[in-house]
Amino acid sequence: MIKLGVNSVLFKTVDFATAARAIRKCGFDGVEISGIQGMCEHLNLAAWKQDKLTLRAISDENELPFLSTELATLDRERLLVAFEACAEIGIPIVNVGPGGKSGDEESLKVSIETIAARAEDAAQFGIMLCCKAHVGSSVYNTPTTLALMDAVNHPNFGVDMDPSHIFRAGENPADALPAVISRVKHIHIRDCKGAGPSPGTPQLQACGRGDIDLVGYFRAMVEADYDGPVSLEVIGPDQDLQAASIIAAESCGYMNAILKSLGRSAKLVRGR
Repeated sequence: MIKLGVNSVLFKTVDFATAARAIRKCGFDGVEISGIQGMCEHLNLAAWKQDKLTLRAISDENELPFLSTELATLDRERLLVAFEACAEIGIPIVNVGPGGKSGDEESLKVSIETIAARAEDAAQFGIMLCCKAHVGSSVYNTPTTLALMDAVNHPNFGVDMDPSHIFRAGENPADALPAVISRVKHIHIRDCKGAGPSPGTPQLQACGRGDIDLVGYFRAMVEADYDGPVSLEVIGPDQDLQAASIIAAESCGYMNAILKSLGRSAKLVRGR
């Protein structure tokens, strides 16, 4: 079953409890808690032991399970702390970027070796490590994602497939997804206005506002029987609670409408 979530980085101007209440009211099935250092640390790795019970309580009170966290780092010391924290809190997936530089074979090799080693670390804690293609990084399109998949054949490694990055690499994400779906364990999603390099303003990243064929993308998911998290990830300038909630609710409604059109049950907006 596809589970719709949202990365709490969209709600970086408020605390996690406030973000979770808003996300719940927008109708999402779960949450990706942001642990991105210097941007949004709703998951504060320096204080996770003190915060553990509070985070669990917020999740339970809002009936909003943790789908994943995003750390955007390959630093081993930070990831080891994250894997332990996630195992204790109940966060099954850690999402990272590949690092490195596009078009550089040596950079790609280093990224692959690093990700393989981090997957071994994740396995010690029972955590799934996912990595996505990213504009400007060593893994940035379908061919480099396939190279990563071929080289890292580890049960605790999966692909995080973000259509906005594949779109900005000049591909149609709806056509690209089937090539990698066998290893996809998480999907970051947003729309994208134009060819980039930026995905556009936060408002234009709302699903349905940009140029990505998200209907075709969801169709490819459904046809492949994908049953993992799909987490809205909107980045850019700070949004106040109202603006963030509008982006989230609009995207949730759009994605549910697509799922309903494809014969999947749409979730009802759940208010409190």
